[in-house]
Amino acid sequence: MTTTRTGGSGADAAVQQFEPHRRELCAYAYRMLGSSFEAEDAVQEAFTRAWKAYDSFEGRASLRSWLYKITTNVCLDMLDGPQRRARPMDLNGPSTPDSPLPPPQPDYVWIEPIPDALAFGADPADHAATKDTLRLAFVAAVQHLPATQRAILIMREVLRFSANETADILTMSPASVNSALQRARATMSTVQPAESGGYDAADERQRALVSDFVQAFEAYDMDRLTALLKQDVALSMPPFDLWISGPQNVARFMTTVGSQCRGSRMVQLPGANGLPAFGHYKPGPEPGVLEPWSITVLELDGEVITGLNFFLDTERLFPLFGLEPQLRVSTSEGGAAG
Repeated sequence: MTTTRTGGSGADAAVQQFEPHRRELCAYAYRMLGSSFEAEDAVQEAFTRAWKAYDSFEGRASLRSWLYKITTNVCLDMLDGPQRRARPMDLNGPSTPDSPLPPPQPDYVWIEPIPDALAFGADPADHAATKDTLRLAFVAAVQHLPATQRAILIMREVLRFSANETADILTMSPASVNSALQRARATMSTVQPAESGGYDAADERQRALVSDFVQAFEAYDMDRLTALLKQDVALSMPPFDLWISGPQNVARFMTTVGSQCRGSRMVQLPGANGLPAFGHYKPGPEPGVLEPWSITVLELDGEVITGLNFFLDTERLFPLFGLEPQLRVSTSEGGAAG
């Protein structure tokens, strides 16, 4: 904390009490806002407000609930406007694989990935219980809800707060909370895609699938790559509002508009949104030097890949994921490494 404040030694001591809640609050704010950067900002602002108000906190609620109340208010303030974040497939139909790239859209249009390290605590049980609700599809679906309904759905169905706890956090009646939850469920039933199998790092077959994807992509072997893809696979590349559907269309896109990715390298990350993720570097003008291209997040269903998500805002995302600004490879690894 860098905020300055005079007095209140209890408030100073409270800073250490806030920190164990940072990751779960960040995950909550991310579900609300759809942006890892905005989620971090929201939690920092919530901690600042909590620090300033700590002398008046009298323990009538748990510290955790109190921090959720403050974080919720910060998120609702940030959501005071009509703009909702989305995925390319939420905005239009699929493009043809040889369509030229459209102009990029601003970053506030898009659902962004979040590093697992920002969203999950040390308890594997908590990770397993909540990772499905950090999937890109779920976060995008939640954005269809009005802000208060969004908060209620997440608190009741993800965080398992009771109706009374949720009502206290939002300064509403329990009856109003339950009514809003029913409306939120009805909306989600129309906008949320069917559940896929997700990713289990302990599943050897899924780990092999991810490894096979890396080998096929780095070899730019489209036959091997398409064999790993589900028939309705979707490829997207925010900040471009195009997306490609189907294995053969993906292969055609990769060998035409996307051919500059030939010779890429994938640096595996601990994960994003509970899914396999990579720092994707592609060949640059200097031999043996690869440049940032995307944070690539895979969506899986059993032993097939259902989503190829290439987030191209590397200037912001690579530092967030702790990635280097370039990757040097031996020219013996593939000549142009590209």
